[in-house]
Amino acid sequence: MSENTKPLAKALIFAGTSISHEDAAKVLDATYWPPISRGDIEKAILQGYATIGIIDGIFFSRAAVAHKEIIRAIKEGITVVGGCSMGALRASELDVHGMTGVGQIYEWYRDGVIEDDDEVAVATNPDTFEPVSNPMVNIRETFKAALKLDIIKDDEFRRITELAKRTHYTERSYFGITKGASREGIIPEDKANELLKFCIENERNIKREDALLVLEKIKQILTE
Repeated sequence: MSENTKPLAKALIFAGTSISHEDAAKVLDATYWPPISRGDIEKAILQGYATIGIIDGIFFSRAAVAHKEIIRAIKEGITVVGGCSMGALRASELDVHGMTGVGQIYEWYRDGVIEDDDEVAVATNPDTFEPVSNPMVNIRETFKAALKLDIIKDDEFRRITELAKRTHYTERSYFGITKGASREGIIPEDKANELLKFCIENERNIKREDALLVLEKIKQILTE
């Protein structure tokens, strides 16, 4: 730990997009900061946090948290846990250096099932950090659920998922994708409307599920 610092009792969590600070605080009593960006780890080290959780982070609008920042924190004895979004990306790259990864998305990145940053990226409200688009990891799993219920067929699932992947992450929405699928002749309009209704009412929110797993993992660490 850095000189003249004393570890705080609470962990520090970077979140706000995949799960709100209010909802997260219901699960874990901790300090919550906005999605992580370059330089935030240094601030956390200086403030003496002994446990850091990375859920959400800045991808493209500002410099993302660097690998070397996290490695430095780990070398100073800080426990760093990641999952869900930026946390899953960095954990999949740095678990060999001691970062702890949790959740489905972390495992997908670790195992090479997904590779692109845009799989978890969303457009956000600049004031609240709330998402205003849907992440690809959620979209794909929601379409898989629709496939299992025979709302769409195998080829339709493949083509709609490809359409979603081609769409820029800032413009991905169930409304836009289903309407685009109808416009391109992938599915008829009535099926597009049925699929949209299903997605709105039954979204597989993988990112929120993994955010909760990060919080639960840190809660476990703090009570050990």
